[in-house]
Amino acid sequence: QVQLVESGGGLVQAGGSLRLSCAASGRTFRSYVMGWFRQAPGKEREIVASITWSGGNTYYTDSVKGRFTVSRDNAKNLVYLQMNSLKPEDTAIYYCAAGSRGWDPRPNMPSQYDYWGQGTQVTVSS
Repeated sequence: QVQLVESGGGLVQAGGSLRLSCAASGRTFRSYVMGWFRQAPGKEREIVASITWSGGNTYYTDSVKGRFTVSRDNAKNLVYLQMNSLKPEDTAIYYCAAGSRGWDPRPNMPSQYDYWGQGTQVTVSS
C-alpha cells in the first residue's frame, strides 16, 4: 500500500516556475515507477512525466520537454516535478501516481498506475 500527497501547486504568471512535491508512504516506495499526470477542465488525464525507481529512466510528454524535470529521492520517499517557463496551457490539476507494473517508455496511461494522490492545482496566468 502506498499513500501519496502532493504539494507545491499555486498561481504563477506565464514564464514563472513551480516545484511540485509528492510525499509517499510505504516501505516499498522505491520499487514503484512514479508518474506525474495532469487534467485540465474538460480534458482527459494525461501523462506529464514519469521516472523509474532508480531515476535512471525518465519520460516527458512533448509539450513539457526542456521545461519540466522529474526527480526522486528514495531515501526521503519524495518525487519532484520542477516546472519552468510555465505557460497558460499548463494550467491543470497535477496528480502524482505510483505504478507497480514496471517501466514502460511509451506514453503511460492512468490505468498503468495503482495509487494516486489527491492532486494539486496549478494555474498559470497570461
